[in-house]
Amino acid sequence: MPKPETYFVTDIETDGPIPGPHSMLSFASVAYSDSGELLDTFSVNLETLDGASGHPHTMKFWASEPDAWATCRSDLVAPDMAMKDFVKWIRITCGKLTNPVFVGYPAGFDFTFVFWYLVKFTGDSPFSWSALDMKTMAMMLTDFPYKQAIKPRLPKEWLPENLPHTHIALDDALEQGHIFCAMLKEWQKHVQERKAAEMLSESSTTEPETN
Repeated sequence: MPKPETYFVTDIETDGPIPGPHSMLSFASVAYSDSGELLDTFSVNLETLDGASGHPHTMKFWASEPDAWATCRSDLVAPDMAMKDFVKWIRITCGKLTNPVFVGYPAGFDFTFVFWYLVKFTGDSPFSWSALDMKTMAMMLTDFPYKQAIKPRLPKEWLPENLPHTHIALDDALEQGHIFCAMLKEWQKHVQERKAAEMLSESSTTEPETN
């Protein structure tokens, strides 16, 4: 039997579009069991990379979000220490019982930074080379094409009422975690329905003929 999975729904804040020339300012990860139980949270604000600088477009955005900017620039931790603490937390959360899975919305952006920082500062990634993309998952569970699988168009019952998107990493990770758990429940429902249909089909084809 494969190991159960622990899902690490992660949100990052940066001062530019790519790691290296620009820095990850903060990130937060919220761990959920495969049954949707909230297990633990991790959040840290990072010192910027040596030689990196903010992208003008991104810094214009931050100028419009003074509260979120002030939050992510307090209590800064060196990137190497932050990523080592993150890996330790992942291992403690999973133990030897579950496999860690990175979850992002979109994973293409958040995982790019987190993976780069993990490899640069710890030498490896506990998530290996892959990540679960909530945008793709939303596309598969709805009738929307990929580009339209955005939060405002998701089913209302998936969206949290009391978890606003603030551009503070932990707030946004919790918001996206709520949505992910709703998606996970919907996917598990589809799996169970498919298995039930397969069992019904198998039983109907193996019943002996009667005269």
